[in-house]
Amino acid sequence: MAAVDWAAVTAELDEHGHALTGRVLTADQCHALAALYDEDDRFRTTVDMGRHRFGSGQYRYFTHELPELVRELREAFYPRLLPIARDWAARLGQPAPWPGNLAEWVAMCHTAGQTKSAQILLRYGPGDWNALHRDVFGEMLFPLQVVIGLDAPGVDFTGGEFLMTEQRPRAQSRGSSTTLPQGHALVFTTRDRPVASRRGWSVAPMRHGVSTVRSGRRRTLGLVFHEAA
Repeated sequence: MAAVDWAAVTAELDEHGHALTGRVLTADQCHALAALYDEDDRFRTTVDMGRHRFGSGQYRYFTHELPELVRELREAFYPRLLPIARDWAARLGQPAPWPGNLAEWVAMCHTAGQTKSAQILLRYGPGDWNALHRDVFGEMLFPLQVVIGLDAPGVDFTGGEFLMTEQRPRAQSRGSSTTLPQGHALVFTTRDRPVASRRGWSVAPMRHGVSTVRSGRRRTLGLVFHEAA
């Protein structure tokens, strides 16, 4: 995490609302995390996206007994993203309730009734995709989250680009796509981000999803810094 160019990540987030960090996991670590998908006791629930009209594919929410590597990643990202979150809130004149300690923030979520783990493993096969959405589970919200690629694009799968749309103030929406390399993390906007306008800073709502996987299998790890209701 110390090797990440956080100034560049911050600038990219300010410009586009998402930013690649570079490699944070080895291929072996990616394989080990992906293999957890079949260990039922590690997860509190499984979601079939087609059944709920979220797209096509499947994902599983971890229990609070997170695998050590998942816990370490979440704890390592939070203090790096916290200054960005606070800066965005200041620009928009919004509250910044996030304490310096992740455990304290999680406890605040639980007190507010958001008590379920939101850490997630996602699995897509040929023809699967994820509809544009936001991961908002209640009033307690952290404005940034992270997805890490566990398979190699062009080798393990084709298609499956990470998609984002930005609803710009008084303008048509802007879209973007990112190919997520194996072991690399993408930091992206959970709900809204600040954008400069003639009147100062305006709120730009954002959504994310995944384009159709053409072949192979695409698996990712999602790190969310607030809890689910």
